[in-house]
Amino acid sequence: MNMKMIKSEKRFCTCCMEEHEVKTVLVPEEATFKNVKVVYEASCFYCDVAEELYMDEQQMQENDIRLKDAYRKEQGLLTSSEICNIRSKYRISQRDFCILLGWGGKTITRYEGHQVQDKAHDTILKKIGRDSEWFLSLLSDARESLAVETYQKYLDAATTLYEKNQDLYLRKAIEASYAGFHGNQLFHGNTELSLDKVVDMIRYFATSKQITNLYKVKLMKLMWYADALSYKKRSFAITGLVYQAMPMGAVPVGHNSIINLKDVPCEEVDMGETNAYHFSLKEKTSFEFLSEEDKKILDIVIDKLGKMTKNQIVSFMHQEQAYVETKPREVISFEYARNLQI
Repeated sequence: MNMKMIKSEKRFCTCCMEEHEVKTVLVPEEATFKNVKVVYEASCFYCDVAEELYMDEQQMQENDIRLKDAYRKEQGLLTSSEICNIRSKYRISQRDFCILLGWGGKTITRYEGHQVQDKAHDTILKKIGRDSEWFLSLLSDARESLAVETYQKYLDAATTLYEKNQDLYLRKAIEASYAGFHGNQLFHGNTELSLDKVVDMIRYFATSKQITNLYKVKLMKLMWYADALSYKKRSFAITGLVYQAMPMGAVPVGHNSIINLKDVPCEEVDMGETNAYHFSLKEKTSFEFLSEEDKKILDIVIDKLGKMTKNQIVSFMHQEQAYVETKPREVISFEYARNLQI
């Protein structure tokens, strides 16, 4: 008999009406549901004495869901557990989930059990599963129908997911923009891109009391000097960033996205005719992605350049061979790091 044993335990066997070791097993079953033939694994007990399979009421209920989940998979629909997981990640109850979606109060309970959802409802559930921003919009619309504490709990869960997803999408976009530089060590400093190190480097500079007025232009220069100095000393950069020669000096590819990464302490400041980006971090923090050698290099850069104004560091950068020898907007080769001014 083709079966897979899950466990064996001593219990009263309702097949032979005796107490002994009874096996819980999975056996392949074929069935037809809504005119579709499906194969699934049914959970059963196996009695060695009678050499027979049998089920209790709970297993019958579970196997009905297994059958319908097999049908759901065949039709490209979410399974009952997948629907439950979507709801659980927002920490929302079945009843309140129905309120948000404008469905009958028992709809989600049925979909997480024995009732197969239609394709229209399945499309909505899939969208809400991947789009936390839409969940937040639905939650806002349903605010008056929820208790204050309940609303806040759902808001906190969805906001956390939204921020996590946004950061993930942003990271993927940055990494995609670096795909064309893969393999050219003089472009990325003989180091694979590590956005975790990029974030830690920015946070390290942002916590330093020796750095004055850390705005975006100055930060970009400090980052290049840190990577270039690392390459000069160790033959590899810290972050794997690729830098271009822009009018105000070295700027990493994807810089506008980089400063929006989660945990980058960036504040947009109204400067009247334009906005500026200021970086500051006062809370104590750890830098788990930076080695002690990385930190020593950052400390040298801070000591040499931290007190410079924006104009001073830009002027200093313009004197670097790396900048002079690189055409505007082209990638700065790390080969020039050997002649770094610091």
